[in-house]
Formats: sequence, structure tokens, C-alpha cells
Amino acid sequence: MGKAEKGTPKYIANKIKAKGLQKLRWYCQMCQKQCRDENGFKCHTMSESHQRQLLLFADNASKYIDEFSKEFSDGYVELLRRQFGTKRVNANKVYQDYISHRDHLHMNATQWETLTDFVKWLGREGKCVVDETEKGWYVAYIDRDPATIAAQEAKAKKDKCDKDDQERMLEFIRRQVEKGKKETTSVEPKFTELKREGSQEKLTLNLNMKRKVEEVKLEIKAAFKMKVKAEPAKRTKTEEKSKQTALDEIMAMQEREKERHNRKDHWLVEGIIVKIVTKSLGDKYYKRKGTITKVVDKYGAHVKLTDEAVTLKLDQNHLETVIPSPGRHVKFVNGAYRGQIGVLKDINTDKYCCDVEISEGLLTGRVVKGVQYEDISKLSSGQIN
Repeated sequence: MGKAEKGTPKYIANKIKAKGLQKLRWYCQMCQKQCRDENGFKCHTMSESHQRQLLLFADNASKYIDEFSKEFSDGYVELLRRQFGTKRVNANKVYQDYISHRDHLHMNATQWETLTDFVKWLGREGKCVVDETEKGWYVAYIDRDPATIAAQEAKAKKDKCDKDDQERMLEFIRRQVEKGKKETTSVEPKFTELKREGSQEKLTLNLNMKRKVEEVKLEIKAAFKMKVKAEPAKRTKTEEKSKQTALDEIMAMQEREKERHNRKDHWLVEGIIVKIVTKSLGDKYYKRKGTITKVVDKYGAHVKLTDEAVTLKLDQNHLETVIPSPGRHVKFVNGAYRGQIGVLKDINTDKYCCDVEISEGLLTGRVVKGVQYEDISKLSSGQIN
């Protein structure tokens, strides 16, 4: 009796019965045939096609086992790489996901008898990092893609450069500390005993009695006042020098470096509110406000008006930033803190600048003073977390 033709009720019934995973003991790996019951599997083993496959397997058993082992390992590792990346995950979980597919290759056709043997083999071959815990074996995929390796090498090179910069910075701090210690070191006066060289020697005092006593007193008072005034001034200068610590100089240097690196000639960012300052579109859109929904080639943007369902494509020269009232969220669009989100604290209308407190990221809580109007813009409500 042959197979049922496609589209017939019996064909559809057979497909429904064969849906999903079947029992492993009724599966023939050489013929890649899954039987639904013991009788079907018995009939299959007695068939002529199955016997021919067994003869082929007997001629070169190691060849077929190696092929099955390679197919199984490739499928397992590919699933591990695609689904979990380089994360550490339970090996049995990956195996359960692998065998959940109907057409997977079974482990009993490979050179490994258990999953533990297979995981140990992955560790020996250097395909994965494996370790055993109380909850079983865990694996982590080792990404050997050339692009990934190149990215890792670039990151390592950058870390080395950063480390060199830190070492130079520490050396600079050490020199500044030594310099500060030398400047603040005060020479203590040495007191010696007053001795007379000879017992018969007379002490003489040379007093100029021609000067009036009153003039002498006035000069002494004036000198005393000048000395009193000069000492606080000298002390103030020393205190100012001590306040300018090495840490302040380092922070200022880092600020200048960030400013140089992040200062660009384009400032358009998605999610900020801007104002239209061109009359080329007519008075209808002049001084209207909108939200940037898309940035085009860094210097152009799609602006959706806030009070009308209209989207315009404009150049950044036709737009300007919007400064909200204090307490509202803003985004740094240029300068040292480009990309950071903060809260506007204060506005200085005389100097056209403002103070902003960063509210997200590693710099949360830092207050940046003297931020120019063109370096920040109001953040739309949809961008605030």
C-alpha cells in the first residue's frame, strides 16, 4: 500500500498525527524516518531500503558517525551563538531548545553518549568556555569572528591608551603635590643663646638722640600697621594657591578635552523641540515650534509642528534651540556634555547662558554652569523617562 496522495483526507490525517516531536526509540537516523508506533518501526527495520542503509553504514561506520557528530555540534553551537551570544547559559537549556525542532539530529547517532561528554568536548576544542556547578554544566560561546576580534583588539588598544593617559595624569598629580609641599614649607626660626664673648667687655648702645621721640613713635606705629596689613595679604595668596589643587586642574583639563572632542558643527538630535526662524516658507510657519522626528544627513531634519499635524523638512540653519522655563528637561545638543539629559536650574538672561543639572547616566547630579543657549534645547515629553 503506497503513501496517500497530497490533499487527500488520509494525507492530512497523517500530517496531523506526525506533527510535533515523536519518541526517539522509533526514529531511524540512517533513513531519517520517524515512526509513530512500535509496529511501524518494526516494519521499517524489515524493509529493503533500511537494510541497504545498514549495509552502507557497516562499510564505513566512522565516516557516518563523524558526519553526524559534526552536524550535531554545528547545530548546537550555532543555536548557542545566535540565541545567547557570549552569555553564560546552562548547557541543558540550549540542548532542550535544540531538540525542540522536529528535524534535529539526535545525539545517539553521534560519538557522544551523554550531554556531559559533549560539553567537555566543546571545552577541549576551544569552542566554548565550560564550567560545572551544582545546577549542572554551563557553557559560554567564544566568538572568533574576524570582525569581533578586530573590535576587541581596537577596544584593548583604546583601554591601553586610556591607561597610559591615567598613568600620565597620576604622574602629573604627584608632581603637583610635591610642588605644593615645597611652596607651603615654612622655615622655622632658630633661637640661639645670647652669649658675651668676654666678661670684661662692655655693651654699648648707639642711640641717635637728635630725632624726636614723637617721630620715632609715629614711624614705629606706621611700620607696625604696614606689617599687619601685608601679612594677611601674603597669607591670602598662599591660601588661593593651595585651593587650586591638582584635582581642579585635572577636572578642568578633562572638561577642555571633552569640549574639543564633542564640539561639532551640527547639532540636530531626534526628540528635541526647535523653533523655525526662516521666512522662506512664509509667515505661516515663522516662529512656529516643532519636534525633530528624524535627522537627515546630520544637517537636515523632519520637524513635526507641535500644534498642527504638519511635518516639514528643514536645514539646521533655519532652526534654533528652544530654552524652557526652569525645572523642565533639556538635552545637550553640542559641547562637552553632548547627548546628556538634564533639568534646567537657572537662566542668566544678561550673559545668554544657564545652569543645568544632569539627571541621567554616570554624571547624575552634576550641575553644569554657564551653558550657552545654542548648546541645549527643550526635550519633548515623549523622550522623558
